[in-house]
Amino acid sequence: MSKTRLEAFSDGVLAVVITIMVLELKVPHGSDWDALRPMLPYVLTYLMSFVFIGIYWSNHHHMLHATERINGAILWANLHLLFWLSLTPVTTEWMSDSGFMELPTAVYGSVLLLSGVAYTILERTIIAHHGPESRLAAAVGKDVKAMASTALYLTAIPVAFAKPGVAVAIYASVAAMWLIPDRRIERAL
Repeated sequence: MSKTRLEAFSDGVLAVVITIMVLELKVPHGSDWDALRPMLPYVLTYLMSFVFIGIYWSNHHHMLHATERINGAILWANLHLLFWLSLTPVTTEWMSDSGFMELPTAVYGSVLLLSGVAYTILERTIIAHHGPESRLAAAVGKDVKAMASTALYLTAIPVAFAKPGVAVAIYASVAAMWLIPDRRIERAL
């Protein structure tokens, strides 16, 4: 099975996710700088979520570049990832609308965690299909970055119930960690 349709569908879903998020931003009420102040939490949350979606889009592209063929299990694993990513606009809006209250901040982190888990499942499903000696398996190795991300999310989610701001800072640190270009797959290709 060709991976082209999988890539095109995934790109389309991620484009819709980003579009939904930007449409949730409200127009400022007023025409001066003070009118922008109430929008700041929404814009910052949108920016963080946009970066997360961008990171997934970029890494998904690289992962599929190292993938030679697709099977049904990979299709379903990919849909599983897209499901969790598609919840990002809802949790982004809820967290910003609530003023970063405890439960919405924890649920936002849970979606980030489950998106990361789904990405790892997709990666492992591709490796299982291509074998342990595949280019992708060699490139990701033990995937320390993914394990560190999971640990940080598992720390931040309970922290959100006591200190939501600290949890958001941890979520942002995970994004920063993934913004550093990861050349493992490019080197393997």
